[in-house]
Amino acid sequence: MNISMIKYIIGYILKLEAGFLIFPLLVSFYFKENASMYKSYFYTITILLFIGFTFSRKLPKNQKMFAKEGLVTVSLSWIFLSFFGALPFVFSNYIPSLIDAFFETVSGFTTTGASILTNVEALPNSLLFWRSFTHLVGGMGVLVLALAILPKSNNRSLHLMKAEVPGPTFGKLVAKMSYNSRILYIIYILMTILLAIILMLEGMPFFDSMLHAFGTAGTGGFGIKNTSIAYYNNSLIHYTIGIGMLLFSLNFNLYYILILGNIKQFFKSEEMKWFFSIVFLSILLICLNIHSIYDNVFNMIRDVFFTVASIVSTTGYSTADFDRWPLFSKTILLFLMFMGGCAGSTAGGLKVSRVVILIKNTLKEFKKLGSSNKVVSLKIEGKPITNDLMESISSYLIVYISVFIIILVGISFSLPNLNTSFSAVAATFNNIGPGFESLGPTQNYSALTDLNKIILSFSMLLGRLEIFPVLILFSPEIYKNWNKKYKKRK
Repeated sequence: MNISMIKYIIGYILKLEAGFLIFPLLVSFYFKENASMYKSYFYTITILLFIGFTFSRKLPKNQKMFAKEGLVTVSLSWIFLSFFGALPFVFSNYIPSLIDAFFETVSGFTTTGASILTNVEALPNSLLFWRSFTHLVGGMGVLVLALAILPKSNNRSLHLMKAEVPGPTFGKLVAKMSYNSRILYIIYILMTILLAIILMLEGMPFFDSMLHAFGTAGTGGFGIKNTSIAYYNNSLIHYTIGIGMLLFSLNFNLYYILILGNIKQFFKSEEMKWFFSIVFLSILLICLNIHSIYDNVFNMIRDVFFTVASIVSTTGYSTADFDRWPLFSKTILLFLMFMGGCAGSTAGGLKVSRVVILIKNTLKEFKKLGSSNKVVSLKIEGKPITNDLMESISSYLIVYISVFIIILVGISFSLPNLNTSFSAVAATFNNIGPGFESLGPTQNYSALTDLNKIILSFSMLLGRLEIFPVLILFSPEIYKNWNKKYKKRK
């Protein structure tokens, strides 16, 4: 275990977070907020810089990192980011409880959008900015950003990016990982800016459009109004954000292919075809199920489109209280919660490619029932599905279900019923935010016990980092190696 290198990268990340906090500080100055707000950012930046420079004072001689170090680095980085990112809320006394502030910040960085705030409009503009900005940073991944600017990236880049970028497969756009990261982030930022401009042209104020673009790009869903997107009674805005959520749910490699002018390859994407087919079918089925609730068919289509886009992208914005919809519609939404977006996107969930591969493998087994000797080859994106990939996805699904059940049992002691408990885990583990019943789109997580907030905070981290980077922290082998290193130093 290369502890020195892990510390160095974590220190670098903390310095990066100190840089991030300059933006809300500038927002605070611009809106002439009170001195306590300035101090809350100054104190947090000072702490981050002190620890960051202490950890990354000297680049270690041994810079080699393997998969194990990559997983530990990513997991610890996200925990540190969330803990220190919570301090401005605590220092300013707007969220005095450290557990509540940690929950809120984890929710931001993991792009979950679950909130403990009962009145979000009571927050000053700088804290609203910081909440939404964590979505932007966490959407593509803070380690991906670090790799884009980290000097002299070597083999560590691959293991760090593999540990952080969601999805069952991993492909490089270009040979060098630092260039790969830069390309992803440039596409990501340009799309975010474009979305903010469109929202402004449609009548949304500049500050609001910027923050909602952050939330849409990161598929996070932190609103700045108590009624979320429903506050803007503007169908153009609703459709724009809905389309934005779907576009940010696609694999970003596809946008690079499109930029290169390979339009045919872009539209050949099998995962994208499955994704949009499922979205269209879900909208159609829900519309047929709830048409009697609405007097206006155009309002119904708008609300259903927006809700499906919000749930499947795991964003969590809302324009309608879908918890009041019939059970059939809520069942479809629950399926979309678990499926999520495409691999290599900012969306959470199991990912469409995993679901497609599992469906294909199930159909393959049915085909083999009639003839055990029949050979059925499986392909995705025109490439054969290897036994290793199939085994990896099956193993991930088993671990996913097991961890889901453990979290469900852990929070069930103090929640009123199974529906609330199940939807709480589904909404946090898949990084969606709103669930059903007392945790629905018009509710929040403030009434939960501190223990449940801690458990669900780690549920969000487990979901965003796809379980294994967090689970490895509980491996005794890691601490054995850590202790050996410490004893040698002594």
